[in-house]
Amino acid sequence: MTIAEKQQELLEALALFQDWTERYEYVIGLGKKLPPMDLASKNPGNLIKGCQSQVWLDAELKDGCVRYFADSDSLITKGMIALFVRVLDGENPDAILTADMGFIDQTGLKEHLAPTRANALNLMATQMKQRALAFSAGA
Repeated sequence: MTIAEKQQELLEALALFQDWTERYEYVIGLGKKLPPMDLASKNPGNLIKGCQSQVWLDAELKDGCVRYFADSDSLITKGMIALFVRVLDGENPDAILTADMGFIDQTGLKEHLAPTRANALNLMATQMKQRALAFSAGA
């Protein structure tokens, strides 16, 4: 499944919910499904700076694909990073670098978040692409 197909699948899933409370519950549920992050990875170097909550992001290149690991001390923020992990995890660095992350605007989440949390979405996407860029440059 391509990144665009995964994005479309996520948008369709969110569209099934009638109100924002249900959508937030869905996003929080995605966060709860993230695999536990290794405690050693929860270090200052993996913190996404500028987020209201603490958000950790780590990545590794395995068999030519980027594997992302993420966690947060906030349920909604953990759900938001889980959206990106769901779309980008397991993809090759070049596909991640060329991915259009505008799908997050189509979710409507930004309109229902405090400005600092909405900004966090951009920071998360940027950090994930920067990790892919580092792997691409190292290849």
